[in-house]
Amino acid sequence: MNRPRRRQATALGLGALLATMLAFAAPASAAATTAASTTTATQTPLVVNARWGGHCTYDRVVIDLQGYVPGVTVTPVTKLVYDGSGKPVPLAGRYFLEIRLHPAAGHDDAGNNVYRGPKLLKIYLPKLKGIALTGDYEGYVTFGAAFDTKPAYTSFKLHAPERFVLDIAHPNVC
Repeated sequence: MNRPRRRQATALGLGALLATMLAFAAPASAAATTAASTTTATQTPLVVNARWGGHCTYDRVVIDLQGYVPGVTVTPVTKLVYDGSGKPVPLAGRYFLEIRLHPAAGHDDAGNNVYRGPKLLKIYLPKLKGIALTGDYEGYVTFGAAFDTKPAYTSFKLHAPERFVLDIAHPNVC
């Protein structure tokens, strides 16, 4: 009586294991989707917008992308200049951050502009005082942000939709 139950339990266990393995097996259509995703991921991501918002304890800059979020560096700089020309960016402030995305583009392969956000804008938030698109050149898209006081910031990537987020801390204003 003990043996039939053991055999039955073994058979049920093997059946469950087989069902689990079949559930995790990728169908042929999934392989095609994976190949298409890999092709899309290798295309240069497009920067389509930049936006901002004020919150109780931080100001936020969000850069929206099509494709994927590329590598991003955020660097404190002494002044903001336009890529290529080196001309100064007319944003008032004492402190500046340069936000550089690579590989990225603000235009499609035909040269049409896909970036619809602000090119140069004064902002009146507790910390963030201005934002500018300072470059879209040779696989780099660059933004500048201006501040009256030294910014303390964190950054991260969010997905679905794809975007880069920069949070700049300030005392609670709520």
